[in-house]
Amino acid sequence: MTSRMVRPARVALASAFTALVFAVLAGCSFQPEEKIWEISGPVFGTSYHINVVLTEDPEKLETLASGIDGVLEDVDASMSTWRDDSELSLFNQRNDQSEWIPVSAGLFEVLQKAREISSMTGGAFDVTIGPVVNLWGFGPQARPEQVPSEESLAMALAATGYEKLELRADPPAVRATPPQYVDLSAIAKGYGVDAVARFLENEGIEAYLVEIGGEVRVNGRKPDGSTWRLAIEQPVSEGREVNRVVALESRAMATSGDYRNYYESEGRRYSHTIDPETGKPIAHRLASVTVIADDCMTADALATGFNVMGYEQANELAVRENIPAYFIVRTEEGFETHQTPAFSSYVTQ
Repeated sequence: MTSRMVRPARVALASAFTALVFAVLAGCSFQPEEKIWEISGPVFGTSYHINVVLTEDPEKLETLASGIDGVLEDVDASMSTWRDDSELSLFNQRNDQSEWIPVSAGLFEVLQKAREISSMTGGAFDVTIGPVVNLWGFGPQARPEQVPSEESLAMALAATGYEKLELRADPPAVRATPPQYVDLSAIAKGYGVDAVARFLENEGIEAYLVEIGGEVRVNGRKPDGSTWRLAIEQPVSEGREVNRVVALESRAMATSGDYRNYYESEGRRYSHTIDPETGKPIAHRLASVTVIADDCMTADALATGFNVMGYEQANELAVRENIPAYFIVRTEEGFETHQTPAFSSYVTQ
């Protein structure tokens, strides 16, 4: 993270955000004693952009920047499947996981939330689906020369299932029979956002925006008293277009879509989002789903689960559970949008 940057956000403005969701910061008039400062850098194969509201204090900013690097390094060292030495990778490498294996409090928190979302979505969100994701070439391994056979998919699916992963809270531990390969890529970024948010609050920062790879959490207001404005992107593979803008205060937001990470083979398009029931990439009309929640870990996991379920099932669940969700669905003419009643109060345009 040596390329980290610290600068006034009014200079950087929203152009710094290159992820699915980006901050709309134009039109702010700041009080002299407070500004929005941006701290940014690379992480998790993407980038982070963090805005904090405080008076000009270089020493404090450097403390925050160094602390943020430390927080994100801890998350990566715990939950990355791209690092052979991470806590999660060491668990995945075990041939025998039948005995209780101690895990850190952070990893246990994520696994516990993953189980909650898996149960809520009827298994549409499943962190044990990693071996199938890898078969399709969307994990740390190279993309296969041809798509997986039905036989290889069936074998991989038979060994997976979130219910096979057992959790023990005190002391934190996990076990699995048969051994499981756990992939937290659909929830770890959200947890990273929450971890940075907790760090900022512990450092006395009351107003902030934390964004990692499109997953966002905000707290407080900007110096002029306005709320943070976030844009939901149009689900197109080329270019950047705003579909909708929402205003948030003390909330988190995450988006999941099939329009960035995919490949084509023999004329067919394969999304990186795998349906745990079929073992195959999703193939429905839902192009993008955005979820608002109290914490980003929940929003991140729910957005993925809803994306797997498709619009009809996901909308039914979101309405029943009073979850703010926004759906962009493909049609023959282009796109149509739908939002749950709980989402409508956040929309500004």
